[in-house]
Amino acid sequence: MRSVLDFFRRLSLVPQGITIVVAGFLPIFAIVSMFPAIPAIIDHFATDPDARWKVPMMVSAPGLTIALIAPFAGFFVDRFGRRPLLIGATLLYGIVGTAPFFLDSLNALIACRLLLGVAEAAILTIVNTLIADYWDDRGRKDWLFLQGICGPFFASGVILLSGAASSVRWNGIFMVYAVAFPIFIAMLLWLFEPRRADGATIADIAQGEKAPRTPFPTASVALIGGVTLVASALYYVFIISGSLAWREVGVMDPARIGQLTAIPSLFVMLGALIFRLMGNRPQTVQLATFFGLLGIGLAGIGLAPDWRWLVAALIVQQTGAGMAVPTIISWAQSKLPFEHRGRGMGVWTACFFFGQFSSPWAVHQAENLVGTMQGAFLAAGLVGVIAAIVIGLVRAPRTPTPTIAPAE
Repeated sequence: MRSVLDFFRRLSLVPQGITIVVAGFLPIFAIVSMFPAIPAIIDHFATDPDARWKVPMMVSAPGLTIALIAPFAGFFVDRFGRRPLLIGATLLYGIVGTAPFFLDSLNALIACRLLLGVAEAAILTIVNTLIADYWDDRGRKDWLFLQGICGPFFASGVILLSGAASSVRWNGIFMVYAVAFPIFIAMLLWLFEPRRADGATIADIAQGEKAPRTPFPTASVALIGGVTLVASALYYVFIISGSLAWREVGVMDPARIGQLTAIPSLFVMLGALIFRLMGNRPQTVQLATFFGLLGIGLAGIGLAPDWRWLVAALIVQQTGAGMAVPTIISWAQSKLPFEHRGRGMGVWTACFFFGQFSSPWAVHQAENLVGTMQGAFLAAGLVGVIAAIVIGLVRAPRTPTPTIAPAE
């Protein structure tokens, strides 16, 4: 009990941390919340012959926008500051997120979802930037750990709420997006514009005052983008294509698939805990560990002869998935200087969502090549294991990041 209390005492900037953790869930919320509503929306637009493909496209539209917009969002974050853009993006999220509740045109819904992606690109980029700005390495890991622990509970609650809202009215789900408005108020109250260790703000650096702008770390950003792209593509292999792997071991019933997946999915939280416990280990070790767990789990799914072995492999895969996002965010943050952090995290965001977009295509190509979905999972797992081995051979020194002081 004392260790738990000590952990919370170490957390600084608690109101800011809670606000950022909740805001960071908004882009994920936009996808998770929609799945229970898809049948009701398709039924409402049954007279549109294209509704069966337009509605799923409407759901996934923000992801494509995020991949395209995030690098530009990062540029504006490094040019004009974090706080005002995050507040504006959150307000935009609330407005365009709830707008479909008042509309009755499928094309208008798609347009709103594309604009929602613009807001999400800014929110995700700035949230990850502020985590690095506000806290030192230890504080970042604390808050990323809490974000990883809270995520599964948020997702479960959102799915339940979405299903209830969709049963009341076909577009009732869109009023759930009003959650952005209290988050917007919390941002106005608690978030502040960070400063670099020498007291320079983003505005000072952009104008050449107090401290000169350092060269853009092109090599580091390219490395961040490449590793994130591979990690994201592997991360989404089971999320998107897992049900097809279940079928190949004889589990056909969707309800049964849900039951068998429920317990292994809880191991995402174990992965987040492992990430936090490895906080003092070199980042190459952390990266190699999550790639290894993810790869071994995916390969195990590919080799599973029946559902029991698949469940066992899925436990390993979900543990690696729980480590994935906080590990690559923490690693990326540590490699980016303050004045270029927005653009760097913008590239991270774009690559993560492009990995989401490309994962099903890559799995499909692997399936065509080897002949089965389990074979595609085995191929993906081997990629993860090879990545873990390569990263494990790297020896890179850790560079401390200066603490950022609040703006006056």
